[in-house]
Amino acid sequence: MELVLGQVEQLPALLAVSRSALVRDWDSLTLDRALQWARYFQHLYDRFRDRPQLREAVGRRLRRSQPYPLLGFSSLGRCPQLLGLALLENRALPPAACRRLLRSLLQCPGAESGPEPRGLELLARRKAAACLLALPRRPPRRSPGPGLQLQAEAQLLLGRLREERQEEVREAAGQLRWLCGALEQLPQPRAFEVVAAALAVLKQGPGPEQAGGRGRHGSGLDGHQASAAGDGCTAGLLLSWLLGNQERFAAFCLCLPGSHLAFLAGHYSQLSRSYLDLLTGWGSHLVYDPLQGQWVKSCLDEAELSWEELRQRFICLCQGSTLLKEQTQAALKLLRTQDGDFKVSGLSVWTDLLMEIDYLCTNTKAT
Repeated sequence: MELVLGQVEQLPALLAVSRSALVRDWDSLTLDRALQWARYFQHLYDRFRDRPQLREAVGRRLRRSQPYPLLGFSSLGRCPQLLGLALLENRALPPAACRRLLRSLLQCPGAESGPEPRGLELLARRKAAACLLALPRRPPRRSPGPGLQLQAEAQLLLGRLREERQEEVREAAGQLRWLCGALEQLPQPRAFEVVAAALAVLKQGPGPEQAGGRGRHGSGLDGHQASAAGDGCTAGLLLSWLLGNQERFAAFCLCLPGSHLAFLAGHYSQLSRSYLDLLTGWGSHLVYDPLQGQWVKSCLDEAELSWEELRQRFICLCQGSTLLKEQTQAALKLLRTQDGDFKVSGLSVWTDLLMEIDYLCTNTKAT
């Protein structure tokens, strides 16, 4: 077994070489050997996928190998596709070896028959998706939900998380490491937008890919329950990444509009509690300036939101579901009580926020 683990440890090196200029010296025989190694790794995946202890051992050995932190046990099953895509994108590959690679990908081995696409079909599908997402984006329009491209990126992320969950069901920590590595490849604002869109998509029902694949879990009520449970696990991974780091969560909340955060808070209680705690911390750094007649930041480094921004965020929460509104108002009333239970403005930021919300609710009912 140690010999096999030692061979698996060479997978990151194989992929690294396939993306380097070293392939300029490859001939057809060298290419064939690389493809044979890729098929061997796929064979190991098929052998070990139903053996949890061996699967975990292979996953641990792969995670020890750098510089590919995203590789896990499921990467073995996609090794021919990973290698093929890396070589097709490498312009240093000689023409003869490139033609050999294309012929190899166009062949359809009988052992690969099944509902899931493999070989060139899978490469083409993923490459087309990558090219589509790489197109320059138009300036975003103001809309209550994510744009089409953002939804596409969120669906791709959810699809990969479902694959990781199905193939490494006993390795929740490994799935979270994969998610961290994947999101680190994106600029931070974009990563936050994709995560928010993915969480929103999970509350909008299954997409076409998930609905089409529901037969693997059964049909009818059992299939629906399995799908809902799987989506709950996926949402849990996204929330773990998001809430596991306070600075990251604060940056996430500053990046997104208050209406989007209120939508997510209305569907994820864990997020709503953390969001209220964060707003409470920001609000506590505001002080009342009698000369200006308004609340101002006591310290620019600590108070992330101005009074107007804080007010608008709490209003968005109170315009959400009835439960979210009641929770927000209850939290503000508790904070007001702890602050002295003042009923006049200018003494407690929580009193003034409640007065603003009550005024808004009264006007809304009147209209």
